[in-house]
Amino acid sequence: MNRGRIRRLLHTAVLSESDRPTTYCVLNNNVPILRLWFDLELDTKQDFRLSRRAMHALMRLMQREQDHGWGNELEILIYVYWLAHGLSYRVVSRVFSVPKSTVHWVIHKVAKFIWDNLTKAIDFPKLTEIDTVGNGFADLSRSPVFNKAVGAIDGCHIRIKPPSFHRLDYLNYKGFYSVNMQAICDSSRKFLDIFVGYPGSVHDTRILKSSSFYLARSDPPNGYFILGDGGYPCLETPICLMTPYREPVDDRVQRRFNYHHSKARSIVERAFGVMKTRWRATLFRAPEVSPTFVPQVIATCAFLHNVCIENGDILEPDNDALEILDTEPPLQDAPEAHDTPGNAIRDRLAAQITT
Repeated sequence: MNRGRIRRLLHTAVLSESDRPTTYCVLNNNVPILRLWFDLELDTKQDFRLSRRAMHALMRLMQREQDHGWGNELEILIYVYWLAHGLSYRVVSRVFSVPKSTVHWVIHKVAKFIWDNLTKAIDFPKLTEIDTVGNGFADLSRSPVFNKAVGAIDGCHIRIKPPSFHRLDYLNYKGFYSVNMQAICDSSRKFLDIFVGYPGSVHDTRILKSSSFYLARSDPPNGYFILGDGGYPCLETPICLMTPYREPVDDRVQRRFNYHHSKARSIVERAFGVMKTRWRATLFRAPEVSPTFVPQVIATCAFLHNVCIENGDILEPDNDALEILDTEPPLQDAPEAHDTPGNAIRDRLAAQITT
């Protein structure tokens, strides 16, 4: 951060050491939020929605070689505080005693850095970790048949203030303006992949087939599968995606499969619920930012969600943050040329479930 832009926040001093100047910053003790941060005995959850341990982990992930002094740390504090409270830039500028233009600059800078480095926290498990994830899904489903599941996929809608152009494109089937977030999570609710930004009117299947996850065809590995709800097609290729049998189901084997499938797949809805609970001040109302910036804001919420899980900062979703279990109606698209239906695999899995 440019020191001139934060001179109201920090007192700067320069010392000479072997003819090489060293610049360091002394905390301005008149800023309460910074007194809280630098007092290691105080809890940070109320003000930043992250534990101190998770905050330090985030700062390590975002450390760059050119960073020095307090600049990077202060930028992250400003950004996370803004995200935690959903406040205007003007209010955040008062809290940190910096110009509003600095707050605007910091928020866009930090969001862009996270957007460009999502894989530092959001990625598929390594082959050595994949069986642990599968066993987690077997536990969730209450059936060992699902021990080859490596993720659960779904989409959620994040409210926005729609642009004046193509406004109706953002009106979703629930009746409000939104952008879509497609996510795949593992059995611990950690996001493995996200794809954010399509207008709210776009169906989950169309978003899936436009996503880098689908087009790359590299995950899940051969022999493993992803779980999705009835709004998605059941596929063997280009990705192995197992969906429930379409209701109403009279067959006992199919009904049993749907029960265990739902137990495992619903973890992704809880992941969305946890993320929305932590960042409810931003995600429960349309953020006061341009629609083009919203995808970066949502992506950083998912990134921080994973940082929290990795560092033991766990919370349960509020009831109003859980996604309503109303599956979008299936999209009656003609199959893609490279799509192979997964019905035969699903039938084999269903036949293996004994209870």
